[in-house]
Amino acid sequence: MKDVMILLGAGQIGTAIARRLGSNKKIIIGDANVQHATDSTKEFQEAGFDAVAVQADLGSKQSIQELIKLAQSYGEIKMLVNAAGVSPSQASIEDILKVDLYGTAVLMEEVGKVIAPGGTAVMISSQSGHRMPALTPDKDIRLAITPTEKILQLDMLQPENVEDTLRAYQLAKRCNELRVMAESVKWGERDARINAIAPGIIVTPLALDEFNGPRGDFYKNMFAKSPAGRPGTVDEIANVAQLLMTEAGSFITGSTILADGGATASYFFGPLQPSNN
Repeated sequence: MKDVMILLGAGQIGTAIARRLGSNKKIIIGDANVQHATDSTKEFQEAGFDAVAVQADLGSKQSIQELIKLAQSYGEIKMLVNAAGVSPSQASIEDILKVDLYGTAVLMEEVGKVIAPGGTAVMISSQSGHRMPALTPDKDIRLAITPTEKILQLDMLQPENVEDTLRAYQLAKRCNELRVMAESVKWGERDARINAIAPGIIVTPLALDEFNGPRGDFYKNMFAKSPAGRPGTVDEIANVAQLLMTEAGSFITGSTILADGGATASYFFGPLQPSNN
């Protein structure tokens, strides 16, 4: 039996984190597209990692529970990396809320019931959630602690009350980070920690497509006018995850680290302010 890492979402960011931290662990690579999971697993195996692929749908509680059961068959779950989700350009308001918001809440809760002592988790959020105007304290609390099976019943999350897919995505990411805070209290009772990372623009094949697509100028302007003056790399996000998921970050839990090259700072206080564009 080995310690187990669950990686949900076989994209560039998640796999970079798993490569950094997955040595001597059984890595369960889950993705809604089983071919993506299979391809990533093959690359991991060829690099000497012990990995297995599985189809896993973040929007389905049953699928999440089956993923956890499979992971437990190999050993204790010591690490969880959630890099799965859909974007505003990929999905409807309903699907974004179901996958990115509800599914992520379920994943944190279900893994939190069985995470091994000393276990850690990182949820990949987004800078986008930091640009949405502040919610009322009551709305924040509701997003943080409403039971998972009732969360999509909240008035603020009814599709007719969400103006577009970008706002749905921002609400989902805000909810992710609030629930990381709330779940960290429960995880602490098991001597485990959970945090989030909110990346900015990170260079991946998908991002390169965006840079060269209809919204390319928007993205290029965003990172050009940020303090860093460039997009980030997946290894830089893995650096943050390594801090959060190892002993070096043992005093950090319930937190979100914004890793966006200062783009959010520029949005509020610099040349990316909407009034300047």
